[in-house]
Amino acid sequence: MLALADGRGYSRIVGSRDTKSITRQLVQSVVALLLVLLVGVVGYVLLGFNLLDAAYQTVTTVTTVGFREVVEPFGAAEKIFTMALVLFGVGVVLYTLTALLSLIIEGWVGDQWGRRRMQKTIDDMSGHAIVCGWGRVGRAAAHQLFKSGQPVLVIDAERNRLSDCPYPHLLGDATRDEVLNRAGIDRARMLVASLGTDALTLFVTLTARALNPDLTIIARSRVDDTEQKLLRAGADRVVNPQRIGGNRIAAFALQPHVTDFLDVAMHDDEVEFQLEQVEVHRNSALEGSTVRQARSLEGDGALLLALRPQGSGEFRTNPDPDTVVGAGDVVIAIGTREQIADLGRAAGSSRKWR
Repeated sequence: MLALADGRGYSRIVGSRDTKSITRQLVQSVVALLLVLLVGVVGYVLLGFNLLDAAYQTVTTVTTVGFREVVEPFGAAEKIFTMALVLFGVGVVLYTLTALLSLIIEGWVGDQWGRRRMQKTIDDMSGHAIVCGWGRVGRAAAHQLFKSGQPVLVIDAERNRLSDCPYPHLLGDATRDEVLNRAGIDRARMLVASLGTDALTLFVTLTARALNPDLTIIARSRVDDTEQKLLRAGADRVVNPQRIGGNRIAAFALQPHVTDFLDVAMHDDEVEFQLEQVEVHRNSALEGSTVRQARSLEGDGALLLALRPQGSGEFRTNPDPDTVVGAGDVVIAIGTREQIADLGRAAGSSRKWR
């Protein structure tokens, strides 16, 4: 099924039938037409026509052109055979023409028009997230990214799986350079690698990192042994859904209210407060200030929870008020949208806060 999406309303244009089925129908109808022509020629030859006259009479009969009868007058046998040939032949010809027009209009023409329209949409995208793999994990990641205001582009190798994709998408192998280049990987902000196997995810990670060294890559792993390989291949973060699912089950069992609060603070757009990370940019108001001064910029009621210095894998929770905030540091804070937006502007962020 041919499915397209634009960059604004994400409306889809879906062909009425799959191109492969139309092609199969066309082949079957052409074979049937050739059989009808063969039967017509043989029949007229047996009725006493020469080969050229038999072919001429058969073609003019099944196409309903009807210039004239080759033999005049037609006898009873010729009339009966011609009527039978018209009944069967005209139907086969119409069926063949219908299949041919369907292949042209719904297949080649529609596919070419759709590819150009889709590629134009993709060429206009910048700072987007590329999701490789439209499976359960890829769908959840794409929906959450789009909900957060991040433009999303999906790549998958199976046409049927993309038929219900509401975002701009490409049909192709995400491990190939040309497919990632068509997806605008040089302009992308991040890539989510969630393919059917860890081997494919590893290959996508290697390819994407080579094409865009500054890209943020989040990779999905199915087994624990793959995690270190994906990190060495260039992934910034590796996620194991099974492990996360187990951790969340335990968290709900032990601390259900804390877990609910974190879910609401991070993912619910309807609540007043939200938990966000803010990166401090060079030459911003926050650079060189202390945590005490940063807290004064947050606004009444906001709370700075943690600080992660640049190049450090550790968080400083409830940092000392005299700690100096530097460029590249990441501040974790909770507050209203307005308070978080004020903090983002003070940090020099160009992000559009929700």
